[in-house]
Amino acid sequence: MDQTLNALCGGWPDETFSSRCWRLRARPGWKQVRLIVDFVARLFGDVDHCEESYISEELRRQSPPELRPRSIAEK
Repeated sequence: MDQTLNALCGGWPDETFSSRCWRLRARPGWKQVRLIVDFVARLFGDVDHCEESYISEELRRQSPPELRPRSIAEK
Protein backbone atom coordinates (compact mmCIF):
# COMPACT_ATOMS: atom_id res chain seq x y z
CA MET A 1 0.00 0.00 0.00
CA ASP A 2 2.88 2.33 0.88
CA GLN A 3 4.58 1.72 -2.49
CA THR A 4 1.29 2.25 -4.32
CA LEU A 5 0.77 5.59 -2.57
CA ASN A 6 4.29 6.64 -3.50
CA ALA A 7 3.83 5.66 -7.16
CA LEU A 8 0.49 7.50 -7.35
CA CYS A 9 2.27 10.60 -6.01
CA GLY A 10 4.88 10.43 -8.78
CA GLY A 11 7.55 8.49 -6.91
CA TRP A 12 9.52 5.41 -7.83
CA PRO A 13 7.18 2.39 -8.00
CA ASP A 14 9.37 0.16 -5.82
CA GLU A 15 10.08 2.74 -3.10
CA THR A 16 7.83 3.30 -0.11
CA PHE A 17 6.37 6.73 0.53
CA SER A 18 8.03 6.74 3.94
CA SER A 19 11.46 6.10 2.43
CA ARG A 20 10.86 8.87 -0.08
CA CYS A 21 9.97 11.27 2.73
CA TRP A 22 13.34 10.59 4.36
CA ARG A 23 15.29 10.70 1.08
CA LEU A 24 13.80 14.08 0.11
CA ARG A 25 13.67 15.59 3.62
CA ALA A 26 15.98 18.49 2.65
CA ARG A 27 13.69 19.64 -0.16
CA PRO A 28 10.97 22.21 0.50
CA GLY A 29 7.79 20.64 1.87
CA TRP A 30 9.18 17.15 2.39
CA LYS A 31 10.44 17.84 5.91
CA GLN A 32 6.88 18.68 6.96
CA VAL A 33 5.46 15.59 5.25
CA ARG A 34 8.12 13.42 6.91
CA LEU A 35 7.28 14.88 10.32
CA ILE A 36 3.59 14.07 9.80
CA VAL A 37 4.31 10.50 8.68
CA ASP A 38 6.71 9.96 11.61
CA PHE A 39 4.15 11.44 14.04
CA VAL A 40 1.39 9.08 12.86
CA ALA A 41 3.76 6.09 12.93
CA ARG A 42 4.87 7.03 16.46
CA LEU A 43 1.23 6.77 17.60
CA PHE A 44 1.54 3.06 16.74
CA GLY A 45 4.91 2.69 18.49
CA ASP A 46 7.08 3.03 15.39
CA VAL A 47 9.88 5.49 16.22
CA ASP A 48 11.95 7.00 13.36
CA HIS A 49 9.70 5.31 10.81
CA CYS A 50 10.84 7.24 7.71
CA GLU A 51 14.54 6.86 8.44
CA GLU A 52 14.13 3.15 9.17
CA SER A 53 12.14 2.74 5.94
CA TYR A 54 14.92 4.41 3.98
CA ILE A 55 17.56 2.16 5.55
CA SER A 56 15.41 -0.88 4.81
CA GLU A 57 15.11 0.16 1.16
CA GLU A 58 18.83 0.85 0.95
CA LEU A 59 19.62 -2.62 2.32
CA ARG A 60 16.93 -4.20 0.13
CA ARG A 61 15.26 -5.87 3.11
CA GLN A 62 11.94 -5.89 1.24
CA SER A 63 13.45 -8.05 -1.51
CA PRO A 64 13.56 -11.84 -1.42
CA PRO A 65 16.84 -13.15 0.03
CA GLU A 66 17.94 -14.34 -3.41
CA LEU A 67 17.88 -10.76 -4.73
CA ARG A 68 19.69 -9.13 -1.81
CA PRO A 69 23.42 -8.55 -1.75
CA ARG A 70 25.02 -11.66 -0.24
CA SER A 71 26.20 -9.94 2.96
CA ILE A 72 22.64 -8.83 3.76
CA ALA A 73 20.95 -12.08 2.72
CA GLU A 74 23.15 -14.02 5.14
CA LYS A 75 22.04 -11.96 8.16
